[in-house]
Amino acid sequence: MEAADRRTQLAADRTVLAAERTYAAWMRTGFAALASGVGARTLLAGVLGHWLVMGVGSVLILFSAFCFGAAVWRELFAGAPPPGTDVRRIPSGVLYFVNGFLALVALAALAGIWLGPFQNR
Repeated sequence: MEAADRRTQLAADRTVLAAERTYAAWMRTGFAALASGVGARTLLAGVLGHWLVMGVGSVLILFSAFCFGAAVWRELFAGAPPPGTDVRRIPSGVLYFVNGFLALVALAALAGIWLGPFQNR
């Protein structure tokens, strides 16, 4: 009977860790979209038209802000941790603070690509 309890506990731990991996995937996607949005403006400035470059950059940056919000939503509403788990979840206050800050960074980057000087090559 003790082996079955241990397997149940390990399964609960894996469930919590799977939620953490999903959070990390949303964060990776958000960082990649943010970098791509800023990079698109810089790299595509001389290749494509102004409005197309700004549109692509804006969509990517807005998608990054969405990813930062979705990461928090997915982590907090993944359900209650299974009973008997030894793994602690990330505190919700930390999630709100970090992801809120990153969403503000994304909005600042959006303002930066629209208000900064547009350089044609």
